[in-house]
Amino acid sequence: MQSSLIGKVLKARQYAQEPKRIEIENLSLQFRGENGDHTVTYSDRAWHCTCHFFAGWGFCCHTMALERLLGVMVPVKSDYPESLQGAEVLIQTP
Repeated sequence: MQSSLIGKVLKARQYAQEPKRIEIENLSLQFRGENGDHTVTYSDRAWHCTCHFFAGWGFCCHTMALERLLGVMVPVKSDYPESLQGAEVLIQTP
């Protein structure tokens, strides 16, 4: 195997361990929810989802799940109501 290829594989492993190097600017995906499929987009540091809950609240379980999954790669987190932050504390497992 060529040494340059080995170097690329090693660098890829390093980058995969350092998610702070990645900043997602635009994203579009299909989320298979329990009640159907939804299109979720991230653009201009804002989320959008086609589900009914998002239309009324500006966030939903789909966008919250993606924020958890993508972590530091998504520059701005949604501002959630205080009641939702309290719910997060209640459902955390020990």
